[in-house]
Amino acid sequence: MRIKWIMPAAAAVLAMSLVATGCSSGTGGSVASKETVPANTAPVKLKIMQEGSGVPSPENDIIKKELDKKLGIDMDMSYTQGITEYLNQLKVRVAAGDYPDMMLLDLTTLNDFAQKGLLLDLTPYLDNKLKQAKDFMGPSLLKKGVINGKNYAITRIADVPFGSYWIRKDWLDTLKLQVPQTLDDLMAVSKSFTENDPDGNGKKDTFAMTGNGMDFSAFSPILGAYGVGLPGAFYTKDGKVVDSYHDASMKDALSYIQKLISSNYVDPQIMTNKGTMGRDQAFQGKAGIVYSSWTDMGKQEFITQYKTINAKAEWIQIAPPKGPGGQFDSSFDSEKPSRLLAIPKSLEKQPEKLQKLFDLLNYVSTKEGNQLAMYGIQDRDYKVENGKIVLTELMAKEGNYFHYYQFTGRPNEEYLKTKFPNEEPMIKFSLSLARIKSFGSSVLPPAGHNAADAGRYANEELIKFLYSKRSLAEYPEFLNTLDTTFKYKLLQDEAQKRAKELELIK
Repeated sequence: MRIKWIMPAAAAVLAMSLVATGCSSGTGGSVASKETVPANTAPVKLKIMQEGSGVPSPENDIIKKELDKKLGIDMDMSYTQGITEYLNQLKVRVAAGDYPDMMLLDLTTLNDFAQKGLLLDLTPYLDNKLKQAKDFMGPSLLKKGVINGKNYAITRIADVPFGSYWIRKDWLDTLKLQVPQTLDDLMAVSKSFTENDPDGNGKKDTFAMTGNGMDFSAFSPILGAYGVGLPGAFYTKDGKVVDSYHDASMKDALSYIQKLISSNYVDPQIMTNKGTMGRDQAFQGKAGIVYSSWTDMGKQEFITQYKTINAKAEWIQIAPPKGPGGQFDSSFDSEKPSRLLAIPKSLEKQPEKLQKLFDLLNYVSTKEGNQLAMYGIQDRDYKVENGKIVLTELMAKEGNYFHYYQFTGRPNEEYLKTKFPNEEPMIKFSLSLARIKSFGSSVLPPAGHNAADAGRYANEELIKFLYSKRSLAEYPEFLNTLDTTFKYKLLQDEAQKRAKELELIK
């Protein structure tokens, strides 16, 4: 997503708050970046609750201290690890009337709280008191926080995709094979990797493909070759809303993967792999193709790791195979907010605190404020050399928590290239791959539809199809059960409605 900085000189960052504290700014607006709040002004305490971990104590949190000093606030940041546990704790607090001043929510809880009248409608503030934040996030992303026509969430700019297929180039070279370009090529290379002893140990002990199969990411480029999104994805085709289960090409995609599995080209543990297990098996030489992110494959620490196991090993990124539906790295929700932050309606009764919260959101949306939240403090966490930001070893060691202060997000491409300069070619490669644009993160499960139960059933049945435990001739029966017993039609109707709200269809 391209971000336009609203005030490139960072010359008017907190005008609203400066007026309140006796300072002046001739530029107007809601922020003035180069000033700090007078020392004799009592800081306004802001309670902010997020899911997360690994944050230093307040006295050692340099980002908090810098923002507090600059904005005349005292942030009380609380974190709970694990989104389920976090939401449980938050709901207990809210039920007791103990509202944080800003809180992380998932879409379901955002909808629930909004319907109950617990959240502040941000719509009236967007064009004036939240203008920097609004312009930074952009209109398309802001729509993802709309419930019944009202903006209830600060939508943190979406993450970018990191994944792709990776292949053992040294195995290709040993077997005199080319990088697979099509589905037919992929099948041929898979056969050779499995049957022709690519590691040269004289044993038939290798598989073509590994990864994490339970979420189907290991097969996502294959689905993409048929123009099909990941299971459960919603997207548009020819101006109509489609979900992957009902996509006419899903059955053909499953048939292809079924052939890979029945031919023993796929790691038998693929459906139980979690986290980096598939990647680790690939490093150990058990398979020559893996779906993974550059963050888990291409960093020097991981190159050293697999080179220690086999000095000849060479992993390279490859594009998804071409197929009858195109050449997509499956689906990706490119405008899914990485975080939704909401403000309680009760804060309307505390205008000074509400204004300070707006000042904070605006400031981290300016170039200066966003740079602080991304890279820390100049000459401590980064230096500017020849006009470019170069991170210090201290930032690499201590800066992993900075993202919690990027409340409205960050320009991801700029950030990644700065933080990972050695990995820039891999970053560009991942970003260059075509992906089906999905929007499922914006679709709320309607009353009468249990998304968890439906998803579990669908996943179990798809795996049965893949492993020939159920004939693909029964796929229409599967869809019928999904639509009736699990009321998937209700979700389809909601997706249709949401697609119109997002102006994806007419």
